[in-house]
Amino acid sequence: MTGIAPAGRRELPILNTATAPTCGARLVHDFTPDLIDVGAHHLCPGCGEPIAMRSMVEQVQELDRVAKAIAVFGIGCYTAYSNNLDIEVLQALHGRAPSLATGAKRCRPDTLVFTVQGDGDMVNEGLQEVLHTAARGENVTCFMLNNGVFGETGGHMTAATVLGQRTKNTLGGRDAAEHGYPIRLANLIAELDGAAYVARGAVNDIVNITRTNRMIKNAFRTQLRGDGFSFVEILTMCPTGWFVDTAAAPDYLASTHAATHTLGVLKDVARGAGPEGNRA
Repeated sequence: MTGIAPAGRRELPILNTATAPTCGARLVHDFTPDLIDVGAHHLCPGCGEPIAMRSMVEQVQELDRVAKAIAVFGIGCYTAYSNNLDIEVLQALHGRAPSLATGAKRCRPDTLVFTVQGDGDMVNEGLQEVLHTAARGENVTCFMLNNGVFGETGGHMTAATVLGQRTKNTLGGRDAAEHGYPIRLANLIAELDGAAYVARGAVNDIVNITRTNRMIKNAFRTQLRGDGFSFVEILTMCPTGWFVDTAAAPDYLASTHAATHTLGVLKDVARGAGPEGNRA
């Protein structure tokens, strides 16, 4: 089949999609980042954590720190990547990744050390670890993947779950009178003097992914300059734990989680911006 072309231009072929193509399919490129050994994963469809992991390792590569990077993993769905990265990885106890990262950085100050944790791991299990690490101004970078649920252990409420959100143990939605209010961790850390860079991004659309990539790179640059503690909270989708369709999860994140955990750069000492002073 051919299409109608303007005068002076050849007609372009139009594919007939009524039947299967006669030629065999071929893989052009699997688009797996160089530092992720296997692109396939067993996380739920629509999960935002693989996008966040991709962003982290791509920034490590762009900054040419592959041979000098150490990732410290907490406990959660994302831990599936702890044996799937082509960089050095340490596995921490539940919630204790910032302390392990502190030890690694003090022993090897020439390395780029970062933690990967979820909101359950960081805010519920190890809140004191990250707060004290930030207060000391440790020259490490911590990433929190915030989907508002304990995804790996069944999808129940965390300390970051927003009001009204349904989880396995808040089927009617989180209620302030019964469950208390959500902890906005990035806002707390931004108030600590030892924190040099604090931001909150998301991976629910291409605009936010691009902004989050920039936040990750700036957090790493903060560490490489020796400015102190850097922290990026990344809102990720969890349609399974949220009881929503996979396709609806990005909009649910925007309307529910981002309404409480607002996006932007909260602190950047390199640019002279204090808490809430420099939104992206």
